[in-house]
Amino acid sequence: MIDDNDSSARILVVEDESIVAMSIKDRLIELGFTVTAIVSTGEAAIKHVEEAVPDLILMDVVLKGELDGIRTASIIHNRFDVPIIYLTAFSDDATLSRAKHTTPYGYILKPFEGRELLINIEFALYKHNMQKKLRKSEQWLVAILKLMSAAVITTDVDGTVMFMNNGAAAITGWDAAKAIGEELRVVFDVTPNNPLRKAIDEGMAIGTDCVLTTKTGLKRPVGFSSIAISDDQKKNIGVVVVIHNAADKDS
Repeated sequence: MIDDNDSSARILVVEDESIVAMSIKDRLIELGFTVTAIVSTGEAAIKHVEEAVPDLILMDVVLKGELDGIRTASIIHNRFDVPIIYLTAFSDDATLSRAKHTTPYGYILKPFEGRELLINIEFALYKHNMQKKLRKSEQWLVAILKLMSAAVITTDVDGTVMFMNNGAAAITGWDAAKAIGEELRVVFDVTPNNPLRKAIDEGMAIGTDCVLTTKTGLKRPVGFSSIAISDDQKKNIGVVVVIHNAADKDS
């Protein structure tokens, strides 16, 4: 796949009119891109993506064969990590409504200018590259949290559990997968009153001892530390909780 500043992206053109397709190909080559293929059917597009894995797809809505461009884009979106830009003459509400559900990276109406095409391609490639880096960072973080011996739970700003590692599952008695989507006060049922709401609302770090009631009803003395997580605008978006057995703390 391309780097941030690489203009030699490999692009698949999916267009049913051969004259239009060749014009698009010539324009892309002029802009410095490589055209991996020109195909006129959705079936051929899916096969090409599977075999060649282009960096980006320019997709017309009307195609030859049984699959139109939107249905083809939907299949590709679900099976492959390749950004798609629609390049079509259709802008009616019904078409736009269908197209948006395939999460396109752009929607260009014919006829188009070369600069418009270039800007859309560069933005799509950059956005896709950043999303890949973000997903990779998230995967690393989740892997680290899962391997930690400490018990860790994360929630969103509403106090809904977003993540629980094996350590937290062992202490709370909850299955980690089943805890996702539950309210933290249910999963992390402690007395005295759970102060985690304050951590989210006020963006403060909290550490205290309490008594946890596990999913099976067992009372367990634990200690925990929590801190609110903020976004780039300093708005609190959730909380991270680290739990430990009170006996571990005292030892």
